[in-house]
Amino acid sequence: MDSAVVKAQILIEALPYIRSFFGKSIVVKYGGAAMVEEKLKAEVAQDIVLMRYVGMRPVIVHGGGPQIGEAMTKAGLTPTFIDGLRVTDSETMHIVEAVMVGNINQEIVGLINRSGGTAVGLSGKDGNFITAKKATHRRGRGAEAEMVDLGLVGEVVTVNPRVVQSLEEAGFIPVIAPTGVDEEGVTYNINADLAAGEIAAALAAEKLILLTDIDGILDREGQLYSTLGRDEVEKLVEEQVISTGMVPKVKACLRALEGGVRKTHIINGTIPHALLLELLTAEGVGTEVTA
Repeated sequence: MDSAVVKAQILIEALPYIRSFFGKSIVVKYGGAAMVEEKLKAEVAQDIVLMRYVGMRPVIVHGGGPQIGEAMTKAGLTPTFIDGLRVTDSETMHIVEAVMVGNINQEIVGLINRSGGTAVGLSGKDGNFITAKKATHRRGRGAEAEMVDLGLVGEVVTVNPRVVQSLEEAGFIPVIAPTGVDEEGVTYNINADLAAGEIAAALAAEKLILLTDIDGILDREGQLYSTLGRDEVEKLVEEQVISTGMVPKVKACLRALEGGVRKTHIINGTIPHALLLELLTAEGVGTEVTA
C-alpha cells in the first residue's frame, strides 16, 4: 500500500505542470545517443506519447548526425564540420535526404506509433513548411574572421506554422526532418538545433527542449549551469566556454526566446525519461536558458 501511495503522490505533484502545459506546443529536438541506443529510443517514444495523452502538443525535430556520418563513410566520403555545422556538397545532400528523411524520420514515427501515439513524418519540403536560403558562416573573431562556404547548408527564411498546427489540431504528433527548399527548388540541409529554434518561434511554443549527450551547459571545470540568461550565454560564447557543437544549441535557444517561447532547456537525453523529469518535476534537469 505504501508504494501505491507514493506513486499517487508523484502523480499529484505532476498535476500543476500537466495543467500548465495542457494544450501547449512543446518542441523537442531529438538527437544524440537517445536516437541510437534501443532502450533510450523506447523511453523517449514513451515520454512523447505520454506528453500527448496528458494534453501537451509535442513537436519533434530530429537530427541524424551519427547515421549520416556512417552512411558517408560507407560511401567513401569524409564528414567535415565547421563550428558544429556539417559541410554539405551535393553528394552529401543526397545522403542526408536518404538517411534523415527516408530512414530516420520513419523509424521515429514507427517508434512513437508502436508506443501508442499517432505520429506523422514530414520534411521542410512538405506543404512549403520550411523555406530556406544558403547559409553564410563566419569563422573566427575580429580581424582574423573569414567567411567559409558550407555548401548546401541552409538557414531558415520562413516557417509555415499551419502545417504543424493542422496536425496538432487533428491529434497527431509531427516528426520533422530539418530540410528546406529555396525559391529555385534547391534543397538545403539545416542544422536540427537551429531548425528547432525557428519552428518553436513560429509556433510560439511554450517550451523548446534540446536533447544532447551531456548534462547541459558546463563551465570550464565541468560544473553544470542550471539557469542562464541571454547575456550570460552570449558572454560564455564570446569567452569560448560554449563552443563547437553546443553553439548551435544555444543559438537555437536564443532564437526561440526572441520568437516568444517562454523557456528553453538543454538536457541530457541519456538520462532515462529525461523529458518527463524536465517537464513534470520541480527540480528539472539540464540547463534552462531564459530571456
